[in-house]
Amino acid sequence: MRTDDESLRLLSLVERTLTQRLEEALRSVGASLDQWRILRLLVDRGGCPMNVVADHVLLLAPKLSKLVDRMVAANLVLRRRDDEDRRRVLIVASERGRRALADWEDATADIRRQYRDLLGPDAEQFEAVLRRLQDGIAPARDGEQPVDL
Repeated sequence: MRTDDESLRLLSLVERTLTQRLEEALRSVGASLDQWRILRLLVDRGGCPMNVVADHVLLLAPKLSKLVDRMVAANLVLRRRDDEDRRRVLIVASERGRRALADWEDATADIRRQYRDLLGPDAEQFEAVLRRLQDGIAPARDGEQPVDL
């Protein structure tokens, strides 16, 4: 149906525009969108294993590993052994990473505020719709069939 195609196009356009604006704002303070997303996750949740970080920032393991290596070298994140499973390594935000995140949040504040203002009272409903879409088109697990768009 044509309306479905238009909504998919609009969704892509909005995502692309917001991503570009966030990247520009972060680049102006020497950061990347992926670094910002990683630090936000780590500050919000504490230590996370690499697979959780990869799923959150939508990066494949090799690219994420290189990015985390650079973030470790810049003292933004640390690798720590998981106390519950000594075989697993967790990524945690360093104190310097927390300070950097505060700067990056300031750099993106206007864009995030504009986004919230545009959504207004529909923000929660919009997020619920996006989550329903994500859950419906998530990669197939345990023999499930993915939804075709």
